[in-house]
Amino acid sequence: MSIVDFLLGKRLANSDERGEQIGVLSGIPIFGLDALSSAAYGPEAALTLLIPLGAVGVAYILPISLAIIVLLAIVYFSYRQTIAAYPGGGGSYTVASENLGVYPGLLAAAALMLDYVLTAAVGISAGVGALVSAAPQFQPHTLSICLGILVIVTFVNLRGVREAGVVFMIPTYAFLGSLLLAIAIGVSKTVFAAGHPTAVVAPPSVALPAATAAVSVWLLLQTFANGCTAMTGVEAVSNGVRAFREPTVRNGQRTLTVIIGFLIILLAGIAYLVRAYGIRATAPGQPGYQSVLSILVAAVAGRNWFYYFTIGSVLVILCLSANTAFADFPRLCKAVAQNGFLPHSFGFRGRRLVYTQGILVLAVLTAILLIIFGGVTDRLIPLYAIGAFLAFTMSQAGMVGHWRRKRGRGWRNSMFVNGLGAIVTGLTLLIVVVAKFTAGAWVSILIIIGEMGIMLWVHRHYRRVALETKLDKPLKIEGLGTPIVIVPIHEWSTTAQRALQFALTLSPEIYAVHVGAEDDTDTLRKHWKQLVQDPVKRAGGTPPSLITIPSPYRLLVQPIVDYVCQTQEKHPGRQIAVVVPELVERHWYHYPLHNQRAELLKAALLIQSSPNIVLINVPWYLRA
Repeated sequence: MSIVDFLLGKRLANSDERGEQIGVLSGIPIFGLDALSSAAYGPEAALTLLIPLGAVGVAYILPISLAIIVLLAIVYFSYRQTIAAYPGGGGSYTVASENLGVYPGLLAAAALMLDYVLTAAVGISAGVGALVSAAPQFQPHTLSICLGILVIVTFVNLRGVREAGVVFMIPTYAFLGSLLLAIAIGVSKTVFAAGHPTAVVAPPSVALPAATAAVSVWLLLQTFANGCTAMTGVEAVSNGVRAFREPTVRNGQRTLTVIIGFLIILLAGIAYLVRAYGIRATAPGQPGYQSVLSILVAAVAGRNWFYYFTIGSVLVILCLSANTAFADFPRLCKAVAQNGFLPHSFGFRGRRLVYTQGILVLAVLTAILLIIFGGVTDRLIPLYAIGAFLAFTMSQAGMVGHWRRKRGRGWRNSMFVNGLGAIVTGLTLLIVVVAKFTAGAWVSILIIIGEMGIMLWVHRHYRRVALETKLDKPLKIEGLGTPIVIVPIHEWSTTAQRALQFALTLSPEIYAVHVGAEDDTDTLRKHWKQLVQDPVKRAGGTPPSLITIPSPYRLLVQPIVDYVCQTQEKHPGRQIAVVVPELVERHWYHYPLHNQRAELLKAALLIQSSPNIVLINVPWYLRA
């Protein structure tokens, strides 16, 4: 087994695609990690803004969470309809493009791309940040740990969708099981204590100062906007419907239902227990900081093995939440590339039937963000959720257009559901942008505009290429003739012999060009008649001429390029065929041991952009 097969798995044929499709159990860890893990930081993001209200602020977390849950339910019903209407993958880009037009579709695509990159970077850094807060000795290695996790997630996804589901299944269900059990224990204690449970470990919030700010609509809107980060990743299932086995639509809808159901239970349970136990967020980055989940689980169950198991599963799931981005970002790029707005290579599947280039590009972009911010991406949080809610809005608005065009049974009810989703998510987007604008939301807007500009530039390029290369006429054979053949030769060798042999099959007019960079200008010329001209004459052919070019400044490539250009100027109507002999190493590690003049020469000739210069590569495969 080769190293590549060991790391990435054996190459799969197109016929193996059915075996790579997944069911509900595997779909939850593949498409639900981002959404489910947001329960670990969404409520805390909201509670952090309520710190200035003191104990009073805890009372507002439940109604704010209920508002987020209502919004989540509306988005859920909307995306159920999207899955049914677009069983081939109905991400925001596809829906918006088909029903609203090119520019709304690109707006949705740009928003989602930004959201996926942030999801990968923030998810990994959040998990490692939680690990570092629990074990400070790892703090100097934060970036290395982040990049190590990124490499693992990347390789797992390169091995295929099914294997990613198997690998992430255990940590996903460990996270769900432990956190749901903690919530069940806490709710039971609260009910039996008539709403006033006694904490096993008292929350540290009792030591915080009294309220330093008054309740305002603006503060509550900001808190709501922060809490909406719990909704990122909801669209993932609708974007990857084709990954499910038959019945595709039903499996996709069931997976979405389970993910949203669990997320609603987690958000509602955490909000209820936070209020019941009087838990307040501690200031991030300050001495004594603890996450809300850490305080909550300790209050409910104490600091025992169950506490450490639950918090450990939270840390793991946060680190692995980047997998949702790796599952959907490549599919989104493939859909955009099929319409000519990204390089076509994004649409090609790799050895394991996954879109390899999309996975690698996401890994590189995520690594760049992690390196720039040193693995601590708190500053990226204000950019979060904007891309997700913009995509939500465009998708729901697109579905309204879909029902208006298709109509059919129950179309009015379906259009109402999607219309309501578009209005609610649009208003939420406005709130998020206004609330987070000065904190960094303006950066998201600029990035999205820049992405759209790049995609439009790519599309214009492809359109120009298509117009330039389009041909409706039959093959033109008038004016064809033999080319002038130029063969660069460094010394007499098997590579030179092979190149000349091929050149003799093309034309009787052959010029072998030798550049003498040092004191070797006469060696080849003295033996040229014996080595080349005499054998060709005996065979009845026209002997190739040897052109020797001295190079006092030891340039090897440019003199050949100049000679080719001069030949073209002398014969403007002739084709110039440059036959380039080249060594091909058997092993990759031999590549640096040889000069790469052939590659440099080909690159230099291509830069000339001359339609009359044709490059022909003649390889000699080394056995050494």
